[in-house]
Amino acid sequence: MPYTHDLIVLGAGSGGLATAFRAARHGASVALLGPGALGGTCVNVGCVPKKAMWFAAQMAEAQQMAREYGFALKPGSLDWPAFVARRQHYIDGIHASYREQIKKAGIDFLPVPGRIVAAQTVETQGHQLHAPHIVLATGSRPRQLDIPGFDLGIDSDGFFALRARPSRVAIVGGGYISVELGSVLHALGAEVDILARSRLLHGFDAEMTSALGELMREKGIGVHCQYDVTALHRKHDGLHVACKQTIDDKSYDLVLWAVGRVANSEHLGLDTVGVACHDDGHIQTDDFQNTTVPGIYAVGDVTSRPALTPVAIAAGRRLADRLFGNQPDAHLDGAIVPSVVFAHPPLAGVGFDETTALERYGDSVRCYRSRFTPMQLALSDAPHKALMKLVCAGDDERVIGAHILGPGADEMIQGFAVALKMGARKVDFDTTVAVHPTAAEEMVTMT
Repeated sequence: MPYTHDLIVLGAGSGGLATAFRAARHGASVALLGPGALGGTCVNVGCVPKKAMWFAAQMAEAQQMAREYGFALKPGSLDWPAFVARRQHYIDGIHASYREQIKKAGIDFLPVPGRIVAAQTVETQGHQLHAPHIVLATGSRPRQLDIPGFDLGIDSDGFFALRARPSRVAIVGGGYISVELGSVLHALGAEVDILARSRLLHGFDAEMTSALGELMREKGIGVHCQYDVTALHRKHDGLHVACKQTIDDKSYDLVLWAVGRVANSEHLGLDTVGVACHDDGHIQTDDFQNTTVPGIYAVGDVTSRPALTPVAIAAGRRLADRLFGNQPDAHLDGAIVPSVVFAHPPLAGVGFDETTALERYGDSVRCYRSRFTPMQLALSDAPHKALMKLVCAGDDERVIGAHILGPGADEMIQGFAVALKMGARKVDFDTTVAVHPTAAEEMVTMT
């Protein structure tokens, strides 16, 4: 069976594109299959449009703060359709850039789905492609619940299709999507309730997420934990949410489901060749992105790795370096992965949270904290506290976790991730000269 390519990539999202580009740079012949919009979830219904809406919400909050500072202005509302058009124009530019890069790299791009039908063989629209290496990077989609009235709400994809701001919104779920979109909608003028099944933001430090929840409540967002939604009903005055627990019977214009995501693995023909999946549908991989079948690999949200675009990109690039770049040990080191929840204010973290650190390192763990009011907020009429936290372990107090809640957290965390990656100790933070006056200086002045 002659090979048509050196590599076939299924999925043209962040992970698939990164893998294809890096492999082509190494001289590999690459076929890239992807039926959806280039860039996948991140570019089209995830990171990029989400961050655009976060910026718009930030502008709305800045108007109010400017007024409190003494500027003679009247805060105005967002022209939602006009901003959506601006947002889409930006995304269209990303699509165009990808198309140009694909052409320049000599990648054979087919905007169609593919399915594995035999070892080293992918079938697409009636013809077959053959390669010694196949990468699965088909991403994920919003989870749906089998409960009455689920179809009366929308998911995160539906949020980005909105052309006007709803007035009263309930968001079901307590993860990234719920907190981020709830913060955006509230900042833009909506009344928002978040109904979380347990607590906010599992995987983040509990002390930090508790502080974020309190800040959100202070701003006027209804944050309700330990609520298990069982149904959604439409009545004469709007949508009503039913829970196992007692809840105020409120009406909403919009209910947004943010109840997790599902791996796009069921239509790839994995059973044909024996690629194993976890019970939740995520493809099983080892540290080198190998599946249970030699020559077949998986990267990104279709695996159980953290569902973060930089993780997918880094994993894809390392995989291509290993397969085609003469770097046999190349693989993603997932031990130090920074992440940000783009709430208002943002919450950022890297490394261990306190609970996990205690489980791993026991009594050698020591935490340092700084709770303070950033200067830019102290000058406003409604100041809020920021919180920063370092998690250290061992006699040398190596910093194994850094967490920031407050303005600028999203930009600060990147540098501290480098410090953790390099094995910084608390004394290294202590002996670093601070930049004053900044919020970031609190990270190197904790005692």
